[in-house]
Amino acid sequence: MLGPSQAVAEAEYLGSYQWVDDRSYFGGFSGLEVSDDGMSFVAISDSGYMTDGEFLREDDRIVGLTVGPFLGLKDRNGNTMGGGWTDSEGLAIAPTGERFISFERIARVRAETGENGRPTMLPRIEAFTTMQLNSALEALAIGPDGALYTIPERSGRVDRPFPVYRYLNGTWDVPFSLPRIEPFLVVGADVGPDGLLYVLERDFTGIGFRSRVRRFGLDGSGGEILLETANATFDNLEGIAVWADDLGIRLTMLSDDNFKWFQRTEFVEYRITD
Repeated sequence: MLGPSQAVAEAEYLGSYQWVDDRSYFGGFSGLEVSDDGMSFVAISDSGYMTDGEFLREDDRIVGLTVGPFLGLKDRNGNTMGGGWTDSEGLAIAPTGERFISFERIARVRAETGENGRPTMLPRIEAFTTMQLNSALEALAIGPDGALYTIPERSGRVDRPFPVYRYLNGTWDVPFSLPRIEPFLVVGADVGPDGLLYVLERDFTGIGFRSRVRRFGLDGSGGEILLETANATFDNLEGIAVWADDLGIRLTMLSDDNFKWFQRTEFVEYRITD
């Protein structure tokens, strides 16, 4: 079955799991990475905290999880970040384990070196300095060649495509852009094991959220819609991780509850079989 969505491609809804935790830094998750076997994950919040966890699965569905401490991101002096610097949104992890994070309020991308290390700031180009404070570098993904791809939430105009910024060999460029189909905005991205770029988009209707996933080649070709949910089917899905099982591509998504009591933090999973 397709589940509670208006699926345009062959997208099979696998299930949802609500994540509940009473720790003070819990919530606001906007970035997600999942291991190749789908059993472990890393999540990052827009308040500058990151945690590693393990899924408990039954029949390939998430039925529980365990997580470690919520670790605050460090600045270059080794202190926990605060203020406007903490708006972390996108997460990408290289095969070496190195973690990269994109930020929204002060648009930038940096490389992490571990809990006790010092982050390394990637070059901040002029385009990043002119982005809207609350609509900047929402999505981050890493390609097979190590190139980083980051996309702003908004393109600047409703008739302007979303630029895709690529960081490769120490230089930023814009190799392609993605058509903007109103009213959806970009909130997450990942490069799947098939080498394709999966982009998670969101539309806030005023009474709930709709979500959409599109898939592109790393040259901007394609643009296939994989799924589009009805209003209020899920909460505010912002993080996406793409991996594979024996039956196809898996999409694991995570919602940002905006630290609101009436929203929820949930994992949502689909399988793409075409």
